[in-house]
Amino acid sequence: MNSDARRGETPRRDARRPPPAQTRGDAGSATSALVLSLSALALLALVLVASVVWWNGGLGPLVGRERCVADVAGTHVEMSPTQAEHAATIAAVAQRRDLPRRAVTVALATAYQESDLQNLPHGDRDSAGLFQQRPSQGWGSFAQVTDPDYAAQRFYDALVAIPGWQTLAVTRAAQAVQRSAFPSAYQQHAAEARALASIFSGQAPAALTCTVQPAAVPAQRENRDGLTPRADALLQTMQRSLGPQSVGGFAPGGVDRPGVSAHDDGRAIDVFFRPHTDRDQRRAGWALAQWAVANADRLQVSVVIFDDHIWSWRRSPEGWRDYVSPFGDPRNPVERHLDHVHLEVAEGSASTPA
Repeated sequence: MNSDARRGETPRRDARRPPPAQTRGDAGSATSALVLSLSALALLALVLVASVVWWNGGLGPLVGRERCVADVAGTHVEMSPTQAEHAATIAAVAQRRDLPRRAVTVALATAYQESDLQNLPHGDRDSAGLFQQRPSQGWGSFAQVTDPDYAAQRFYDALVAIPGWQTLAVTRAAQAVQRSAFPSAYQQHAAEARALASIFSGQAPAALTCTVQPAAVPAQRENRDGLTPRADALLQTMQRSLGPQSVGGFAPGGVDRPGVSAHDDGRAIDVFFRPHTDRDQRRAGWALAQWAVANADRLQVSVVIFDDHIWSWRRSPEGWRDYVSPFGDPRNPVERHLDHVHLEVAEGSASTPA
């Protein structure tokens, strides 16, 4: 008996002696645990990647979070589709009134500060709408100031009445209209406002894209004018927002185009900007094209094509893509959509209830 045993202590294992061999059951349990751990890590990684893809709007045809993104000269702007619609409306009102881009910048900076480009039903005291205009101070009724088009009109009425507003700093021009308790706050939104003003004036082509979830809508038949009700709604909204446009691609009784075309179904409208070599016409075309993308969610615009570019809601996470005509002469300016903006609305499904 060794001395450890004689003292009643547990004998120490000889460090040179190998540990007992692991049984088959122990090895299997360890392997299973390792596999489960790796599977859990892989699942966590997949969830994290999917979350990032969703947050950034999706990938290819996999649409994630709805959002609009603008990039102009180093300024990056992210908005919800609703905010983009309101920005497009504010710019469209200025276009109808033939106001310069500077007016749009001041108006957008103001709306950013006052409402974050949201059509708010409330505010300080009786303030409401995009510009937080107060009915009690003569801006209009509650229904009027919460109509984005009307609210923008009233803002521009007040802005152009200010002597020398074109040369004032954004914050001073905005404050002269709004008379805010925080007069310096407008300037912090000037960069985003300038970027969006450039986009909706057509100065920054293909700079705005929106990720949109394709809506489940019913299929529609053509009206007497040759357009479906959805296409008609797009046409009427466009003319009301941007003023009269030169349009075509539809006719009573329908049209018949070569190949498969949404024009055949009354779902497409062409808006012409000629001659296509004119810079002002090209800018006007891009202003309309990006207005359409900003309003795609609300008006169910499914495709926009202009100037060798295409945007579609089924591939909206990819933004604007290069466009090549599937038929005809690729050198033809008409086939390349250099002289017209092609707008399509959703086809819909016969199985979707109206």
